Amino acid sequence: MAAGIDEPDRRGRTGLDRVGRDLTGNDDVRVTDVEVLSSDWYVLRKTTFEQRHRDGRWTTEQRETHDRGNGATVLLYDTERRTVLLTRQFRFAAYVNGHPDGMLLETAAGLLDEDDAVTAARREAEEETGHRVGELTHVFDVYTSPGSVTERLHCYAGPYSAATRSSDGGGLVEEGEDIEVVELGIDEALAQIGTGIVDAKTIMLLQWAVLSGPFAS
Repeated sequence: MAAGIDEPDRRGRTGLDRVGRDLTGNDDVRVTDVEVLSSDWYVLRKTTFEQRHRDGRWTTEQRETHDRGNGATVLLYDTERRTVLLTRQFRFAAYVNGHPDGMLLETAAGLLDEDDAVTAARREAEEETGHRVGELTHVFDVYTSPGSVTERLHCYAGPYSAATRSSDGGGLVEEGEDIEVVELGIDEALAQIGTGIVDAKTIMLLQWAVLSGPFAS
């Protein structure tokens, strides 16, 4: 008996070794085996597959994938004041890989869990920034690190104002969150890309905002 395979893991999941075995969208790829390496909270799998290359050769390949679920993020903006509302929080993965202090400026974001993408985006915006936003614009969906991470991130944007403020935000204490709400002028935010702002989803949404979004000329 193995947790996450034939008995529930701590999130109540079973059958985690069957994910990917029934893929049929690519005739040049045949999945032959899926091994669950870890399912403590997220799921780490090693998948073996046969791949036909452009020259006709078939080879056997193995890839490890990290499945943390899909997520949603939202860029909050105020066109009248030309501002955006971001968050700052500690990210250990960035800290351990060279970021000076691990404190990243980001758009509000989180995993979908059991919600649809729009509901999750609104939920994270309210929990993290304290703003209860209404209508959202779907901007795009992206794969954040497709070489190894399965996550598909649903990206949205929506307006905020004094009228949408419902709380101080800051995230959920019971989930260990300690989030600072940061308001920046759009020009200041753009100027920080690559230095003060190094989070990929945030950079993409800021650039969208000025190229074809609410701040486009």
